[in-house]
Amino acid sequence: MRFHWSRPVEQAKSFRVSRDAAGRWHVAFAVIPQPIPGPGTGEIVGVDRGVTVSAALSTGDLLVVPLLSAAEKKRLVRLRRTLARAKRGSKRRGKTKTAIAKLKAREGDRRKDWVEKTSTDLVRRFDVIAVEDLKISNMTRSARGTLEVPGTNVRQKAGLNQGILANGWGQLVTRTEHKAPGRVQMVDPRYTSQTCNACGHIARESRESQALFRCVACEHRDHAARTPSSTS
Repeated sequence: MRFHWSRPVEQAKSFRVSRDAAGRWHVAFAVIPQPIPGPGTGEIVGVDRGVTVSAALSTGDLLVVPLLSAAEKKRLVRLRRTLARAKRGSKRRGKTKTAIAKLKAREGDRRKDWVEKTSTDLVRRFDVIAVEDLKISNMTRSARGTLEVPGTNVRQKAGLNQGILANGWGQLVTRTEHKAPGRVQMVDPRYTSQTCNACGHIARESRESQALFRCVACEHRDHAARTPSSTS
């Protein structure tokens, strides 16, 4: 079988051949990667994961996953409408499903590439990476409820769940831990979004919106994604 080497592989224990929903074939080798050494400067960074900003660093850097473009999103909407009208079992339905899968695969590839590059950059620049210890599986649980006890704000919750997964919260931390074992510090997430980086005052009222933070004590203003207290 001929294939393209995307990266050098050494001492592979096994391999797996698979085909994804977009019809692409992949060969995955099981290899234990070597840790990436830190800079040795003692630098610490706090990483706040969000939906509007994928990863906000305590250094002030705001990093965003490059997802589908506006044109690609419009095409995805059109394809989903076509799929809804297509007859089950028809060739048209099959082609439409493949086209949707290719767009979603493109989005997944961009997210994976961003995660790999961002995690490598973090472990090379900082000796300690602090992130909130978020229970993502619980946070992305469906709010539909049951027939007896129906859920509330289901559509809003579904949108939030999709945003969390699209920004690769779990993937970023997992790959960072793989590359820098023992150097990722998990921090209690309580009150981190309500704590002012300038004066340390904690208040729910300071979080004016998902994107804006304005301290009610000292009037310090900032993007809400830059307010983690994990580095304090």
